[in-house]
Amino acid sequence: MAARTALIAGATGLVGRELLAGLLADPGVAEVHSLGRREPPLQHAKLVAHRVDFAALPPLPAVDEVYLALGTTIKVAGSQQGFRAVDHDANLAVARAARAAGARRAGLVSAMGASPSSRVFYSRVKGELEEALAGLGFDALVIARPSLLAGDRAALAQPERPGERIGLAVSRVLGPLIPADLRPITATTVARALLRELPRAQGRRVLPSGEMQRLGG
Repeated sequence: MAARTALIAGATGLVGRELLAGLLADPGVAEVHSLGRREPPLQHAKLVAHRVDFAALPPLPAVDEVYLALGTTIKVAGSQQGFRAVDHDANLAVARAARAAGARRAGLVSAMGASPSSRVFYSRVKGELEEALAGLGFDALVIARPSLLAGDRAALAQPERPGERIGLAVSRVLGPLIPADLRPITATTVARALLRELPRAQGRRVLPSGEMQRLGG
């Protein structure tokens, strides 16, 4: 198989940094292009970092696959509109630009409960993004839907998310009594599952948290 060229948006985030590490370590990947408002805090012979404005993306280099890991919270974004601009609009803009640059495969870090018909704003935005990506004509679209993410946000200068902290505490007490799809999952596990499945996938594939635990654990 010919070496692949990958594109990643959100490489400085919790899951994104694990995706980036996995891509750089993969001998089947020849080059990795990273898009972000700031560059990843590392240098690598295969890494080409691009500082961009997601609202006005330039033409992208030719790529084979794209990983979408941009995300925020309503609290950090300041409003529902600001949240949507990142989690929906920016990811979709990158996907469209990557598709125009030749990408045939796309991997998305979404969320458990994502649905365009959800009454929960967060879940509805995530679901609307999934549906929009499905209409772009990728040969393969792999959607990771993690439950509560476990990882060191402080190391990334990200604010703590109280819901994740509470969920992790409950999980430590109840352990195996919690269904697999509801248990907290590490960012590393999510990244490993997505990196494993995207190169081999065909069509649209959704990875719930429990399956990712099995694939990437």
